[in-house]
Amino acid sequence: MPHAGPERAAATSAPQDFASARASPAPADRARAPGAGPAARQEGGKPAPAVRDPFLDNAKYLTILCVGVGHFLEPLSHGSRSTEALYFAIYAFHMPAFILISGYLSRSYTGTRNQVVRLIAGVALPYLMIQFCYTLFMRWAADDPDREFAFNKPGFALWFLVALFLWRLTTPLWKNLRHPLAVSLVVAVAASMTPSMGEDFSLMRMFQFLPFFVLGLLLRPEHFSFLGHRAVRAAALPILLCALVVAYWAVPRMDPAWFGRTRSLDEFGVPTWAGVVMFVALFGAGLLMSACFLAWVPRRRTWFTALGAGTLYAYLLHIFLVKSSREFDWYEPEWLQQPLSRVLVVLLACAVMTVLCTPVVRRAFRYLVEPRAGWLFVRVEGK
Repeated sequence: MPHAGPERAAATSAPQDFASARASPAPADRARAPGAGPAARQEGGKPAPAVRDPFLDNAKYLTILCVGVGHFLEPLSHGSRSTEALYFAIYAFHMPAFILISGYLSRSYTGTRNQVVRLIAGVALPYLMIQFCYTLFMRWAADDPDREFAFNKPGFALWFLVALFLWRLTTPLWKNLRHPLAVSLVVAVAASMTPSMGEDFSLMRMFQFLPFFVLGLLLRPEHFSFLGHRAVRAAALPILLCALVVAYWAVPRMDPAWFGRTRSLDEFGVPTWAGVVMFVALFGAGLLMSACFLAWVPRRRTWFTALGAGTLYAYLLHIFLVKSSREFDWYEPEWLQQPLSRVLVVLLACAVMTVLCTPVVRRAFRYLVEPRAGWLFVRVEGK
């Protein structure tokens, strides 16, 4: 059998959470991925290669649309209560759902050599390269030629790659705890009560979102199958509508920074007990809305299923468009303040994120988002 060195492994194995929808926690679970049928067998009784699960690809694509809509809609949310209510609702669940799916797709991580290669090539290197490009871009766009290459301070939205890298490294730890979700919640609450944590590597945000990743590690295919039941889907729509009503009510009463998880409780100026209650409430709301959202994700292949393999590209590349819209005042024209213009921005955001998921864009930017990393690792014979 030909030798498969680390370079080939890095080139052909994209990060599981974005560019792969193979639910591969263990060989026994692979055949029971949500929406998948019995495991196929090749001639001779050998297992067939893992088949991408359309449900997970669909979920990733629809979630990345929500990410893009939230980022592009944010400048128009100020001064419009209805738009800000939509912004609140999207931010209540879009990252929790994204992180939960990432956790689910990380269940097989045990720290093997090939997994470490994929983690470096698919998460760490893209972060370093995009952070470098982002700094150069902001030096030009913001007219800030002395902007520091601060790799310890992730640029806009790049915090997620840092968090994913650290979350996945600690996966074996969470899988060996008796009550991992409870422990992760305690860690998250403790972090929210530590204002001295600072901004390095977005640790505050990483710890506060940690419970969603740990919950994803605990999920099984049958949990997603349960969400597909007719009764669950019927209940999901009223819950989402109620969430919009609550968000409309909360707009003048709540600081939207609660959804970003970047601040400590002290910075919100509330008593510690109230901040803890708010944190737990937001976790519950994010979990409930994520479940309702996933209940309506199609289980079958659709026209956008294949785009689910390109969500990492959309996530990383849309950063430059979002920052351009801020730095070059794309939202200044008067007509953008009209209600219908907000609908147009939502549609354009969906179109942009869709294009960034396409194979053409993936081929063009593969060197940046999925770089070859074989040169970083020693070759091991027989591996």
